[in-house]
Amino acid sequence: MAPSSTREEQRLLSTEIVNRGTDTFSVRVRRRLPLPDFVNSVNLKYVKLGYHYLINHAIYLATIPVLVLVFSAEVGSLSRQELWNKLWDYDLATILASFGVFVFTLSVYFMSRPRPIYLLDFACYKPSDELKVSKEEFIEMARQSGKFDEETLQFKRRILDSSGIGDETYVPKSIISKNNITTMKEGREEASMVIFGALDELFEKTRIRPKDVGVLVVNCSIFNPTPSLSAMIINHYKMRGNILSYNLGGMGCSASVIALDLARDMLQANPNNFAVVVSTEMVGFNWYPGCDRSMLIPNCFFRMGCSAALLSNRRRDFPRAKYRLEHVVRTHKGADDRSFRSVYQEEDEQGFKGLKVSRELMEIGGDAIKTNITTLGPLVLPVSEQLLFFSTLVKRHLLGEGKKEDQRNTTASTTTSSSSSSSRTSAASSKPYIPDYKLAFEHFCVHAASKTVLDELQRNLELSDSNMEPSRMTLQRFGNTSSSSIWYELAYLEAKGKIHSGDRIWQLAFGSGFKCNSAVWKAVRRIKKPSSRNPWLSCIDRYPVAL
Repeated sequence: MAPSSTREEQRLLSTEIVNRGTDTFSVRVRRRLPLPDFVNSVNLKYVKLGYHYLINHAIYLATIPVLVLVFSAEVGSLSRQELWNKLWDYDLATILASFGVFVFTLSVYFMSRPRPIYLLDFACYKPSDELKVSKEEFIEMARQSGKFDEETLQFKRRILDSSGIGDETYVPKSIISKNNITTMKEGREEASMVIFGALDELFEKTRIRPKDVGVLVVNCSIFNPTPSLSAMIINHYKMRGNILSYNLGGMGCSASVIALDLARDMLQANPNNFAVVVSTEMVGFNWYPGCDRSMLIPNCFFRMGCSAALLSNRRRDFPRAKYRLEHVVRTHKGADDRSFRSVYQEEDEQGFKGLKVSRELMEIGGDAIKTNITTLGPLVLPVSEQLLFFSTLVKRHLLGEGKKEDQRNTTASTTTSSSSSSSRTSAASSKPYIPDYKLAFEHFCVHAASKTVLDELQRNLELSDSNMEPSRMTLQRFGNTSSSSIWYELAYLEAKGKIHSGDRIWQLAFGSGFKCNSAVWKAVRRIKKPSSRNPWLSCIDRYPVAL
């Protein structure tokens, strides 16, 4: 292969493989690093967003203690006899008026509180074993299709070997077809298989009739037929005519949290209702048959999968609910042109349609993740962690260390390895305090995008191997199932019997746009190990496996 071709291949592989250079490696290629170092790039304005959200939604936390202190001070200064005499000084009208104001205030407070949103249960589709393929079988199927030359197949093999994906993932058999498989017929058949499979399981587990569902939200990024997938579900299950249905398309791997946010808003506006959220992606319909290497990467990672979750805003459903939704925080970087085009659907030179992955995807994704988790911090972190983090961050910005850090990064990109080493040492001396998110959450469900992304997130957030276990095992067993992956991870935690009452779960997803979204759940009871209808049930004893 020519030297220029080799350099091009290395740049593409850098979106999934960490560069392990020596001390003589130039910092000029810093974009090969999968994610920026969160420790040295925290932005104060994103912390302010989190506190603004907190103040808007929890002002009573500040006002109620003040009122209690004032009342206690007033009452505490009086003796029992003085207090009794003071009460009798008021006439009946004054007492009734005061009591009426108290009742009215209390009523307004409880009526204005957001309705609690409960997750009654969820289901993850597990395809039949005849659709299971190993990595070697995957390459052989691509070879049999006749669409790829040997050089392209070897490139796919190298991507798969470093992906973190195992030998038991699922793909539709249609990808071995020599004909065009990205037809509406093929897409509808795959959609029917995974969506109805997940929904059948959900309705069986919850014993909820399809006609009882008042809100339906479906997200599928690439495959968006007419009538929509939500209409297909309504037709199949003969749902009621006044159902509020929504179909979200083109929103990438983080769309499940977006769909969840929409369902929450609909439930807040419509009392005594159920909502179903369906998250999926069509692997066969997204199959790219060309040879553009930046478009071949999605072929290697995406696998079949679908999740369906049942939400309720009825307080009487609390006893049978599994989780309560605490927070949803969404971040969108689409205003930036690089972020907008980081994952872009277009045709290649041969006219084949596919998803083009930017070489800068890791850097862009890291910036979106940093923004999201920094905004989320004030909502979930203990006060002690927030004080330490905020004080060091303000000190850093007041002293101008943030600007100095940016100047060091700019200088480092044009210097040799010796200056790179000294820059990193200098940067380490001005690190702000990074909160310990393990104090805010007991469990982490990070979108299983690739092994490299999970490695870097673990390093940046200082998470343990146990924290990352659900994400790594989901990637190994089911591959990247796009927006539904965070639900397969939660199913893993349940299958292991790790969820106890009061546990907090953080679902973190990111995808095209570029977007990063978080959902925080709190377990309302201990979740027992499932006896049936869990995608991990037949193999959970084999996990975790060494990677």
